[in-house]
Amino acid sequence: MPYFDHDGVRFHYADSGEGVPIVFQHGLASDSRQLVASFQPPPGFRLLSMDFRAHGETRPVGPSEKIGMAAFADDVVAFMGGQGIDRAVVGGISMGAAVALNLTLRFPHRTRALILSRPCWLDRPLPANAEVFLSIAHCIRQFEAKEGRAQFSRSEEYRDLFRQWPYFAQSLLGLFDDSRAEETVIRLERIARDAPCRSLEELAAIRVPTLVLVNRHDPVHPFEYGAVLGDAIPGAQVREITAKSEGESRHAADVQRSVTEFLKTIG
Repeated sequence: MPYFDHDGVRFHYADSGEGVPIVFQHGLASDSRQLVASFQPPPGFRLLSMDFRAHGETRPVGPSEKIGMAAFADDVVAFMGGQGIDRAVVGGISMGAAVALNLTLRFPHRTRALILSRPCWLDRPLPANAEVFLSIAHCIRQFEAKEGRAQFSRSEEYRDLFRQWPYFAQSLLGLFDDSRAEETVIRLERIARDAPCRSLEELAAIRVPTLVLVNRHDPVHPFEYGAVLGDAIPGAQVREITAKSEGESRHAADVQRSVTEFLKTIG
């Protein structure tokens, strides 16, 4: 498996295709395999995705203060440099979208185009849709992963979520099943309290082609967030895709089609 070393951490990454680089990042508590499952680079494009700190096969966790969106964006820029990539199509899913947005704002010369898939954060730490990550972290801290899973699944918070959104409620239980759940619990705590920018007004400075992918029936990735980002980023395209809860194969097909069509327009 390919790795690169940076700042005392060995980062695992995936690399496929040839051509214009797309650096596309995974969501919270996932890893680069999430991208392989949802998108394949079309001819003429190269897809790269690395496991963030405290995720996947990247080790060690490192200092807690470097578990955050800006530090993750710094790592992505270092990764690009190590690959000899000056500019890339930058994007991500959920937390990965937040990191891509932070990177584009702070390193505009490194971004050729921007893809934000199912955004989970806007410009404020700890949005209501992310509070559940703190509840899960608390259970892991207090009871360890196995018992924490049992405690969380019996909580009123989980039962309420399950009644309204059974698919996403069950998917959250997977956070307890990660073999590194106790070692990496800091990621749930710090990322939930972070944000990619301090004000939506900052987004007016983005001058690259931008695609925002949104879905409904998803309490963690509100449809409205995509609309807000689409309004705030000049010229952004907003495309609705099928929610994973309505069919994972349809979701993946929608992502593949929407991103491929967007890439054809960037020149």
